[in-house]
Amino acid sequence: MTEEPERQVDDSEFLDMAKDPAEARLLRKSLETLAGGGAGPVLQEMARDVLAGRMGLRDAARSGAYAEAMVDGAQQFMAEWDEKSEAERAEIEEEGRRLRDAEQREMEEERRRTPPPGSPGSSGKPPKHGGDWSL
Repeated sequence: MTEEPERQVDDSEFLDMAKDPAEARLLRKSLETLAGGGAGPVLQEMARDVLAGRMGLRDAARSGAYAEAMVDGAQQFMAEWDEKSEAERAEIEEEGRRLRDAEQREMEEERRRTPPPGSPGSSGKPPKHGGDWSL
């Protein structure tokens, strides 16, 4: 028996938690990074479950082991944040804004390159008639 490929959620799954589509995409990308295992096996499993659609991110935050790992990570982040100078914090905040703005620009460019469904060229086929006629 062949195993079906795992479902992969898209950015829309995170729109209720993010301020806009760019932040939703960055949230998904962050989960993909966690799914790689760099933050440990518990958060890796959580990220994989969320990305596969087996549980929502809010549900993961409420579940025992996952919540504990997230709190531990947040506490470590806050401890490191508190040790930074105001200038270092401002630099990190600005980098976050740059990342979000770059993501927004990338999404806008993708929309410009992708014709809407049903429009000429959306199927990859040329229109059946020339564009120089009228009724």
